[in-house]
Amino acid sequence: MADSKTLIKNLKAVLKLRGVTYGELARRLRVSEPTIKRDLSRGTFSLERLDRICDAVGIDLEELVHPPVPGAMLTQLSDEQERAIVSRPKLLLVAYLTANDWRFQEILSTFQLSESELIDILIKLERLGIAEFKPPNRIRKLTARNFSWRKDGPVHEFFLKRVVPEFFGGRFDGQGDELRFFGGLLTAESLMKFKAGIDRLATEFEDLAHKDARRPLEERDSCSAILSLRSWEFSEFQKLRRK
Repeated sequence: MADSKTLIKNLKAVLKLRGVTYGELARRLRVSEPTIKRDLSRGTFSLERLDRICDAVGIDLEELVHPPVPGAMLTQLSDEQERAIVSRPKLLLVAYLTANDWRFQEILSTFQLSESELIDILIKLERLGIAEFKPPNRIRKLTARNFSWRKDGPVHEFFLKRVVPEFFGGRFDGQGDELRFFGGLLTAESLMKFKAGIDRLATEFEDLAHKDARRPLEERDSCSAILSLRSWEFSEFQKLRRK
């Protein structure tokens, strides 16, 4: 069994891996940030406080004894793994939710899944090596913070066929909605600079999503964004170009 100093060290490593700052942890526990800093520097807090911290971060004591190794976390699934989950909508749903830090009870209260059905799905995801189910109701994701779906893989194909048409079929007139289409002529240098900007924006979205993951479910709204860039011209315009 690890000693208290090792547990504190591992706890700090898990917080860093999950992008949870001391200030964010303090907010989740409803204590002051100086209290968190003092507790983690001295390691004198109670077992009850440790249990609350684990619950706030979504881990258990086993993960503090044997913390996940950053390099061992999945940044991408194999083609076989993606084909397995995309073949069943509920499996794909739960895989997506676990990768985005949803808790067991949050999934149950939000989606039409019975407890036994959700457990069955989580066990299937565990067999696929995507997540771990820890009875009675804890989920440990095995995907890294920079996880992404395979380019041109089964999930990407599903996304293009099913998600994109539905997404762009909306009016984008809700509060916070935004849709802009623009095109122009850019040099290769400017194109790469713009692409880097898209990468930064995507990272910012992911960071905000992870930061908000432990806020109460009723304070969060489901939202989606599609960021894309192609060397492309509308086909009707291409027809009018001089040969």
